[in-house]
Amino acid sequence: MPRYTVHIRDEWLAVPCRDPTYTIQWLGYEALKRYTKNKPDNGGIDAVKDIRFVARRCQGQGLLDGDDTIEDVLEDNDFVEIAIEGDTMSPDFIPYQPGVSHLYPSCHTPKKTDFDSFLIHASLSFCPYLYIRYEYIHSSVNTLVLFWGSYYTILYHYTNSPIMLWCLGVGNPLSPERTRMLLALRINVLAKGYSGISLETLHRMIQAFNASCLSFVPEKGTVGASGDLAPLSHLALGLMGEGKMWSPKSGWADAKYVLEAHGLKPISLKPKEGLALINGTQMITSLGAEAVERAQAIARQADIIAAITLEVLKGTSKAFDSDIHALRPHPGQIEVAMRFRALLDSDHHPSEIAESHRFCDRVQDAYTMRCCPQVHGIVNDTIDFTQKIINTEINSATDNPMVFAERGETISGGNFHGEYPAKALDFLAIGVHELAAISERRIERLCNPSLSELPAFLVNEGGLNSGFMIAHCTAASLVSENKVLCHPSSVDSLSTSAATEDHVSMGGWAARKALRVVEHVEQVLAIELLAACQGIEFLRPLRTTTPLEKVYDLVRSVVKPWIKDRFMSPDIEAVHRLLLDQKVWNVAQPYIEKYNMELLPESRPISPTAFSLDPPASPRKRIRLE
Repeated sequence: MPRYTVHIRDEWLAVPCRDPTYTIQWLGYEALKRYTKNKPDNGGIDAVKDIRFVARRCQGQGLLDGDDTIEDVLEDNDFVEIAIEGDTMSPDFIPYQPGVSHLYPSCHTPKKTDFDSFLIHASLSFCPYLYIRYEYIHSSVNTLVLFWGSYYTILYHYTNSPIMLWCLGVGNPLSPERTRMLLALRINVLAKGYSGISLETLHRMIQAFNASCLSFVPEKGTVGASGDLAPLSHLALGLMGEGKMWSPKSGWADAKYVLEAHGLKPISLKPKEGLALINGTQMITSLGAEAVERAQAIARQADIIAAITLEVLKGTSKAFDSDIHALRPHPGQIEVAMRFRALLDSDHHPSEIAESHRFCDRVQDAYTMRCCPQVHGIVNDTIDFTQKIINTEINSATDNPMVFAERGETISGGNFHGEYPAKALDFLAIGVHELAAISERRIERLCNPSLSELPAFLVNEGGLNSGFMIAHCTAASLVSENKVLCHPSSVDSLSTSAATEDHVSMGGWAARKALRVVEHVEQVLAIELLAACQGIEFLRPLRTTTPLEKVYDLVRSVVKPWIKDRFMSPDIEAVHRLLLDQKVWNVAQPYIEKYNMELLPESRPISPTAFSLDPPASPRKRIRLE
């Protein structure tokens, strides 16, 4: 008999349908009857027949017509949302959130991220070689169970308890994308073969991953040792058919219904598996991996944005001469200087803007322009260092106790301790923050007419128009917030568990705040990119280099020039989206790679302001363009 799962307010109801020719209206009223029957006060509903409602299919949020037959618009085990007319709207509704009702559907598709092709669409499979190894490993666990007899009978009874007891996370849930990454990393650790988990349990986890059946995992509640117990317990709870789960088909719903709707069975835990599912650093590393990826993306785009600002402020590119940086050969510094040379005025990509002030009387630029290789460079090296730590952690066995099948032993150790990724992510936050700190100072130079020789706040009719005045304030607020977030969480250990777990990493907070710092950096650089492109408007008809003109064109494809004051938040969001999608990098990358791979010779002097033994008789000062 077909069955449908219907969501009304804070309840999910399983409604069987004997006749698929019944209508959607029948399904709605049948669900309402069941809803009122289970409520002491009938859910505040006096008469079901008088209720008016809207029905939607959870998958895709398609509106359902009450006169349509069920067999025409729904599939067996489909999820349906019933919104009662008159209920209040809460777009952030999550089932079982106390005291919240809604009008619009709560089952929305997750927001896209830079790597959602993996997080939402990719699937996992089991390496054939591991089948044999896993049978051997789990047989070792079973041997221990038989050897220790009644002791392990108690352990078998206890194996579900840790998960139930440690589902104590609080706060907003992780997004489906982040939860899927968390599940993927946990599967990867278990597949190492040192956790004593059965092949059957691992298979069911992989099936849940491939179907994107994702548990409700609160983001707060881990101290990062003994592993990420609370979030991993929530992850396991959904796989056991308890609590809440999300899938593209259902949205947030009861885990048992979500699994059943996808033809999956809940995990039935065996000895050792309760601890095996929840001991490890995967919460730290899943969020940390995203922070590293986003930090890499924004760091290389920061070089491009700074190059545009330098052009607008009529700075010199001589500070990026390869001979200077060869004398201080930090890899990140050398790479950033190379990118600036590839993008700025040279024989390969001449700039009319640079030519316009070739013989000005300024000798050197402010640090925020001249020292970009040194400041941006250490960020690159910091990211590389953090990436190595996170990569090692992702591919390590972090369970406890560890099962060594070949030795016939289980040994308690400390691989669950999150100090390595915690320290690295604290370092990442400190490093990547500097991109925003120096960017905010460049925004100040762009907006300040005494420094930029451009109209105040990059807008005509100053006083009547505020231009980028408040955008600069927004950037300043984000930088200031980052300064607090850069305080290392891993230096703040607290003793827990009756002084047994007497040193912890606080790695979960290190990962979450690293992500927040990276997001703020992205937003500050989005504001700088907007301001720099606006500055180009006041230098027209002069043109910058070809790669930087391409970036300008990209920005103008989503944001028009600033003629007079308007609502700016959508502009910042649009450019932030360009940075998240790495479109700024994608535009400039071919020019950078061509320069780097073909080892194009540097023009000497490559800078309009480079020192020359034979300057013209009467040097020209730069002309302020009104």
